[in-house]
Amino acid sequence: MKAQRSDRRVLLRVLAGERRDLVVGCWLGAFHQIGEALIPVLIGFVVDGALVHPDGATLARWVLVLAAVYVVLSGSFQLGARAGERASERAGHALRMRLIERVLAPNGGASTGRPPGVLVTVATEDARRAGNIAMAVTLGFSAVIGLAAGAVLLLRASVPLGLLILLGTPVLMALGQLLARPLIHLSHAEQERAAHASGVAADLVAGLRVLQGLRAQRAASERYHRTSRAALDATVRAARAEAVQTGLMQALTGVFIACVALVGSRLVLDGRIGLGELVAAVGLALFLPGPLQVIAWATAESARARASAARIAEVLDAPGDISANPGSPAPIGTPNGDAAATGRLRLRGLTHEGLQGIELCVEPGELLGIVVTDPAHAEVLVRCLSRRTDPAAGSVELDGVPLSELSVRTVRSAVLVAEHNAVLFSGSLRDNVAASSAPAGEGIDLGAALSAAGADEVAASLDSGMDTPVGERGRALSGGQRQRVALARALAADRDVLVVHDPTTAIDAVTESRIATGVRDIRRGRTTVLITSSPTLLAVTDRVALIDGGRLADTARHEELVRRSTVYRRAVLA
Repeated sequence: MKAQRSDRRVLLRVLAGERRDLVVGCWLGAFHQIGEALIPVLIGFVVDGALVHPDGATLARWVLVLAAVYVVLSGSFQLGARAGERASERAGHALRMRLIERVLAPNGGASTGRPPGVLVTVATEDARRAGNIAMAVTLGFSAVIGLAAGAVLLLRASVPLGLLILLGTPVLMALGQLLARPLIHLSHAEQERAAHASGVAADLVAGLRVLQGLRAQRAASERYHRTSRAALDATVRAARAEAVQTGLMQALTGVFIACVALVGSRLVLDGRIGLGELVAAVGLALFLPGPLQVIAWATAESARARASAARIAEVLDAPGDISANPGSPAPIGTPNGDAAATGRLRLRGLTHEGLQGIELCVEPGELLGIVVTDPAHAEVLVRCLSRRTDPAAGSVELDGVPLSELSVRTVRSAVLVAEHNAVLFSGSLRDNVAASSAPAGEGIDLGAALSAAGADEVAASLDSGMDTPVGERGRALSGGQRQRVALARALAADRDVLVVHDPTTAIDAVTESRIATGVRDIRRGRTTVLITSSPTLLAVTDRVALIDGGRLADTARHEELVRRSTVYRRAVLA
């Protein structure tokens, strides 16, 4: 029931956002259908004027009226279809924008449990299908008006025929809705399988080098083959259900039209209607399948739209990883703010997913190293410091204010957490490093950031230097080169607080030593936290905090911890 309310809410919002084009499309489509229904009646008048009661003036008048109706219905169809199509395209685009905003929202949560390929499918195919509800409503409304017009005109010619249409059409539409129910579930399953296949494909492409190194291409290919086959089977089931639904609706429509023709022929034989009325009745009987087929199509399209809207609602309604605090109660630094953050970072009783009661204060301008013996705990710490998650207990404070009480935008403007698996973007090396740098004339010079991270050597080794494309996710670079470019990007951002997680795991010892000195010099006077087990980086820090078993075990300078802590020596020197 909740899923039904969610998909209906999405579709109603889509329709409300395009109400102007919907109204225009519906009524222009209705004029077209009314014109189509009038054509048989006008032809009947022409027949009467030419054969039953010959009258040249009357015949000419009805021919002119017939031509005018043709012009109106043709123009109405073109303009109405254009309005409906425009509403569908705009609705799909609006849904894509809402999905992108939700995926990129600072509080996160939309991508939890959903691979990138799944999100891409929802934002493209599902958004398109849900947007098509606008065209379904436009054509469905006009078809209903056409049926009503046909019924009224038939009532004028014959009350029994008109009543047959009025009573039979709702029954036919109800049967169409009943037949469409299986299609909703099968369409949802089809999209789920397609999205899963896209996600698997994206994962395999992203890990292609790893698969080649492990010689696991065959296993990966078999996995994708199974996934793709399951998606194909789901698509075939949905197509089969749609074919059955369409076929049954056409069969029911044919039976319905046959009944109308049978009743009309009996009336003709009884002499209750004339030749012109007979022509009009036969023409209207032939007209009826068109609107009924449009209604069947609109019903099937609505079923697919509801299935896609339910998947869209799941993403839009996904709970955030953190609370979305709209404002900041404290005057800490922002890019355009008047007050500058001092950079005091404090962990007060931080408890979350294995971390237990961490008490640690990083003073303004301090270069602190943190060694975490459990890599999983290091990941949790990174998530808490970057406020990708709020701790279960305790807090992370910036200048005395818990991050949970600050807006995410404020936290991001003052604190930058450069994660170990930092992603490079398609574009040049220059574009990647300058992506988060301060405006020209402010902050750190790009050249200084490149030099401190050892990325100047990367630029020098490339044919086009800083203008060399790095490829999707930086695949044109080696692992060590990607790490240096990502570190240069973090340094160029020049945040008040910089947290870096394992920035040199793929870098040789000589370059790592240069980077350690460069980071220390370029971040002098700025709060910097290095979460790493590299003795080269830890040697340049002011002090080191050791977290073992999720608890703060010790804090001292690197040399002191090497001398007195077996756990530290095992974590750093082993």
